[in-house]
Amino acid sequence: MNLGMILFIMLFIFSIFMFFLGLIFILFNLIYFIEYNIMTINSCSVVMTILLDWKSLFFMSTVLFISSFIMFYSKNYMKDDLMFNRFIMLMLMFIFSMILLIISPNLISILLGWDGLGLISYCLVIYFQNLKSFNAGMITVLSNRIGDVALLMSIAWMLNYGSWNYIFYVDFLMNDSIMILISILIFIAAFTKSAQIPFSSWLPAAMAAPTPVSSLVHSSTLVTAGVYLLIRFESLFHDMSIKYLFLLISSLTMLMSGLSANFEFDLKKIIALSTLSQLGMMMSILFLGFKELAFFHLLMHAFFKALLFMCAGILIHSMFDLQDIRMMGSICNQMPLVSICFNFSNLALCGFPFLSGFYSKDLILEMMMMINFNFLIVLILLFSSLLTVSYTFRLIYFSMIGTFKMFSLNLFSDFFSELNKSLLGLMFMVLFSGSLMSWILFPLPLMICLPLYLKLMPLYLILSGIFMGYYFYYLSLKTMKINFYNFIMYFSTMWFMPIISTYGMIKNFMLLSKFFMVYGDQEWTEFYLGQGYLVYLNKFSSLLDLLSFYLNNLINLMLIFFFLMFFLILN
Repeated sequence: MNLGMILFIMLFIFSIFMFFLGLIFILFNLIYFIEYNIMTINSCSVVMTILLDWKSLFFMSTVLFISSFIMFYSKNYMKDDLMFNRFIMLMLMFIFSMILLIISPNLISILLGWDGLGLISYCLVIYFQNLKSFNAGMITVLSNRIGDVALLMSIAWMLNYGSWNYIFYVDFLMNDSIMILISILIFIAAFTKSAQIPFSSWLPAAMAAPTPVSSLVHSSTLVTAGVYLLIRFESLFHDMSIKYLFLLISSLTMLMSGLSANFEFDLKKIIALSTLSQLGMMMSILFLGFKELAFFHLLMHAFFKALLFMCAGILIHSMFDLQDIRMMGSICNQMPLVSICFNFSNLALCGFPFLSGFYSKDLILEMMMMINFNFLIVLILLFSSLLTVSYTFRLIYFSMIGTFKMFSLNLFSDFFSELNKSLLGLMFMVLFSGSLMSWILFPLPLMICLPLYLKLMPLYLILSGIFMGYYFYYLSLKTMKINFYNFIMYFSTMWFMPIISTYGMIKNFMLLSKFFMVYGDQEWTEFYLGQGYLVYLNKFSSLLDLLSFYLNNLINLMLIFFFLMFFLILN
């Protein structure tokens, strides 16, 4: 039994244990707060705290369950890698950092998990050593570093309260100006990790990582860390007017990623943009005031998105590392089981009735239409949901129908039979987790009062998205026509977000740091402070040597004159 299989069994057992423990906590309404004082400096305590409630336990169960099947998937997918053990260790460190973040209500322990996610994600993105991976890793780590700096600044400002137990102060000091500043810094940190506008470009670029990494990172760990942080501290923006600005940003993120995915041809980037779209939906419903619903969609999204990436990895591997969907076709005839899992996870992403995504997305749409809110925001969210169905069915049209366009398929029976087994556990969750978790989280029937035409809105969106996806599929076949070039270039580049992030922000900041290094650290400061100290000390020590020489000679001369005068007086 190899390392991957051992880790699969351990993580699976832990996930089942966490799930049943979460059932006990939600049944008896239990919350455990464990606190350990590490040290106290000038009346400021450094405390390690652990918060265990049903949210943290269910989220840990989801992360461990998905991680276990990804470990089982990785032991076959990465079996030819010479550094397989190093890859597994990096994945384990990544999972541990996420768990530390989940159970932490303290800003210091949150920072440990937060920085661990950022650093290890950089190591995983550049795991395949090539220029594309290095560029993707750099934009990933620098974008996330902005959030890390915001979190460090919030920790510094928390010194005003004498403790970093952030969860204690949120409810009592909301009108305090320092707490408002800390809250805005927390928002910035959450937006960078969840890739909201203007920090969106790193998420599709992180597709340079191996597929098991993408499956874990873009389903339940790195990108959901910011959403989970705001769910945990939802009372931050409960009465703040700035939440409407954040609501607009998150809804525009959803719209932008949906439009870009309809013009993208890279299989993994389409799925990454769908992750960005769902993150925008989670943030939007969170800023509308439904944190339990955002958490429910967070769990459902983790299951079907992990399965979607795993199926995409098998497709790419079988096609000799080809990721262009225009080269695919008739996959359902070649790989029926993978196609079934791939299509079911795609339909769950659309919110197809009675799959896992339906229970959360249907509730989100109904709650959104029931409240009295700005028509523009509701329109953006509805249109973005339509785009979700559109790019999903466009992907299905390209991959499943038509003729087979590849010259060969890499279908080794033993290799793919092992990979297919890893899909079954997540396939079960895609089919049944929505109804199961909805009964657990919402045991009482929700009061939703809508007219029939609004009640049937999810069905309208699905049917309209199917036809709209076929239109984009037809349009994608005509991309060589110059009439569509500017139109497609604008929408396929995420509103020029990668260009703005790379050349506008990151490149200019790196050039500024290079300027300070060349003309500051290595020039004036080096001349006057670095090497200058050594020159001044040498000159000063030479002067002291000269003075000591003359002083010694002067003392000797005075002693000679003293003895001469003494003898003259005696005579």
